Amino acid sequence: MITKEKPEKKREIYAFGQHIPMSPDKARRVIDQIRGRSYEETLMILELISYRACYPIFKLVYSAASNASYNMLSKETNLIISKAEVNASTSTNKFKPRARGRSYPVKKSTCHISIGMKDISFDDEYREVDSLKNSKKKSLKKTRWKKKHTITGYHSSEGIWDKK
Repeated sequence: MITKEKPEKKREIYAFGQHIPMSPDKARRVIDQIRGRSYEETLMILELISYRACYPIFKLVYSAASNASYNMLSKETNLIISKAEVNASTSTNKFKPRARGRSYPVKKSTCHISIGMKDISFDDEYREVDSLKNSKKKSLKKTRWKKKHTITGYHSSEGIWDKK
């Protein structure tokens, strides 16, 4: 008798953005900052970075998180970005009018962005790390940073003055 094995519960959820009107290199700058981070930390990073690529990536991360909460019934606090990649897509050719009735081609590049999120509540290795972090927090004291005051003197035509 042949028995079917139960399929494993899906552990990763993806969101795809296709034909986004942006250079892949500019999108990669932002994607490299958020890869491997938690969902909440990623949203904060994307809100604070002032690149044009942040808004479409922010929408994709938000979409992937809502897909995970709906399809896998997972909490947003347990999500991390496991896979984020940018691929080049087709480029559109536009023509800019030039002098004497001529035209100049302008290539507008587009890209495909895919973001994969993983629920860490399924993995045992992440639970062990979290328990180690909690035990270390209790045993370690909070370090206090000392301010280092340096006074430098500047010369000007009127004399020496101190910058504090």
